[in-house]
Amino acid sequence: MAANPPGLVIAAPASGSGKTTVTLGILRALRDEGLTVQPFKNGPDYIDPAFHRIAAGCESYNLDMWAMGEDLIGAIASRAQGADLILSEGSMGLFDGTSVQGVSGRGSSAEIARAFGWPVVLALDVGGQAQSAAATALGFAHHPDAPPLAGVILNRVAGARHEVMIREEMARLGIAVFGALPRRSDLELPERHLGLVQAEEYVDIDAMIGRLGAFLRDHADLAALRDAARAGSNRPPGRWPNPPAQRIALARDAAFSFTYPHLLEGWRRAGAEILPFSPLADEVPPEADLVWLPGGYPELHAGRLAAAGTFLDGLRRHAESRPVHGECGGYMVLGAGLVDADGERHAMAGLLGLVTSYARRRLHLGYRRAVLETAMPGHGAGAMLYGHEFHYSTILEQPDAPLARVTGAGGNPVPETGSARGHVTGSFFHLITEGAA
Repeated sequence: MAANPPGLVIAAPASGSGKTTVTLGILRALRDEGLTVQPFKNGPDYIDPAFHRIAAGCESYNLDMWAMGEDLIGAIASRAQGADLILSEGSMGLFDGTSVQGVSGRGSSAEIARAFGWPVVLALDVGGQAQSAAATALGFAHHPDAPPLAGVILNRVAGARHEVMIREEMARLGIAVFGALPRRSDLELPERHLGLVQAEEYVDIDAMIGRLGAFLRDHADLAALRDAARAGSNRPPGRWPNPPAQRIALARDAAFSFTYPHLLEGWRRAGAEILPFSPLADEVPPEADLVWLPGGYPELHAGRLAAAGTFLDGLRRHAESRPVHGECGGYMVLGAGLVDADGERHAMAGLLGLVTSYARRRLHLGYRRAVLETAMPGHGAGAMLYGHEFHYSTILEQPDAPLARVTGAGGNPVPETGSARGHVTGSFFHLITEGAA
């Protein structure tokens, strides 16, 4: 077995501290130096990996210690073989995760760092504080469940005097500082209700990431970061997910883009043919065994989707004899109607009776276990699926048979059971993997 490349986890005390900016900048800066860096993303995030891919020039994969078994973790980790460095971006705060049966922090960035032995670099937003930033870092270093802390990168530094004050206190407490990033509003990535605006929606995203790479080169010690990285622990040989069909017509555009890279990788490795098409461009689904509509932002494009007659007619024809599955946004489009933020109802495919409203917003967020009540593509009745739900839309009508019995991470039932009718299935949870029932 080839030696594991060294790795680092880029984490933070909280969301909004600059993890993604730091990660993208390091990825591009090291790529510009001729290095191969394999990016990963902790947890069920489908937006950040698309930015990683552009920055690093290779696919980025999710690592999720709550939802993924050792087989899948091993398969995904094997993608780093041959890389010069691994850079894994955390999610939320370093220790933030679920609490299951009295165990706190399942699925956290700290759990990933401990499992692989990768040291942590904390991105610290030091706006509004000085020496206190060092106290924050010290607390993270000495938490009883802390992975090794390599050091910190200071973000949103106000000026030279501000930087000196923080560096002096960090040095007194024995905490390495790998960089100090001044405030730069022009390098901030805009956000939307599910996170960052998607990478595909930027006209000049590669140039933007190039500027982030130059920014990190100018204000961080890349050589010291590489020296701080450590080789991760070996994982057993892994198994990728099986495809739900041999020929899969996959919706792919600004309204349908939330697909986990490890699923597509597994499908392709098993020989499945993935045929992308764009509902927003009113394209008919390609001839296939299955039409799969991923999540995304259909609520922002409801009018265009309702007017996409070629797409909708083709989808309905396919569903007469072959399976169709939708996740989250894709599930909403399979329904009878979608109410947008202004309260206007738009007719959708009508393959399910589901009616959803983005005007009546409520956050639905969390890991999901689903035991299928009826089969869906690739998974038989009784299968247990692990996934994640993240949306603001509210169900107004859901008349069809439930797809599954769904619970949150703690085992409490959730009302979003998904739906099944004929050849059509859909759910609000995004599938991560199938596990033992």
